[in-house]
Amino acid sequence: MNMNTKSRISSILKANTLDVSMVGLQSFNLSELQLDHDLDFLLPTNIRLGHLVEKIVSEFIRLSSNYEVLYENVQIIKDKKTIGEIDFIIEEVQSKQVFHLELAYKFYLYDPNISSEEINNWIGPNRNDSLREKLEKVKTKQFPLLFHDSTKSEFKNINVDEAEQSLCLFVSLFVPYKHKGGFSHMYKNAIQGYYLNLETFRSLDNATKTYHLPSKKHWGMDPSDNVVWTNFQGVENLMTTFMKEKQAPLCWQKCNGTYLMFFIVWW
Repeated sequence: MNMNTKSRISSILKANTLDVSMVGLQSFNLSELQLDHDLDFLLPTNIRLGHLVEKIVSEFIRLSSNYEVLYENVQIIKDKKTIGEIDFIIEEVQSKQVFHLELAYKFYLYDPNISSEEINNWIGPNRNDSLREKLEKVKTKQFPLLFHDSTKSEFKNINVDEAEQSLCLFVSLFVPYKHKGGFSHMYKNAIQGYYLNLETFRSLDNATKTYHLPSKKHWGMDPSDNVVWTNFQGVENLMTTFMKEKQAPLCWQKCNGTYLMFFIVWW
């Protein structure tokens, strides 16, 4: 599937932003940007998903009438070593308030067996990262980086100490298949689908269903914009390979004009 630029752009505009005030961080939501609705611009094709989303958000800020990008993707270097990166320094046009904005685009699955605390149970599809770890990293590494001596020398023309710091955390959340428990409001809006294992997926297949395994660059896009679909046999070999390699793919399903998205997990 070729990158449908308009669909990719609109998927970011519609993406759910997690309210991170519960961990003492300030949220930035794209709804704060004053934008024309019909947005279209060229996207780079050869970069990974996280960078692609950064490029799209960067364009949004540039095209907005109320914010400006002062800096983006600034590598902070000390003793010839990169110690981190600042995603964005932006300025609100009227108030001249400067913001250090960090951005993330994440997919988390809910594993109820981890703990009794909801926030601890959101993990990456391959179990190698988590929502809690991400929030901790922002709090303890990414935000403090702004006040590092090496950073101050990068941003000589702004007063770093007066900058506000915000996190724009786009999340798509997935819950266990047939999960019965409820979720607090802040997570509920971001639930996009479910996850299951290959055996369950196999047992649910029937002739009315077709599938597509989007590449990671297409995660988060609207499945109804996809044109190439295949039956279960068309994805079965790929699935088996994914499971052997301990990779949990995202799967889109089309059935009688309705679309679902779910992860197929190896664990």
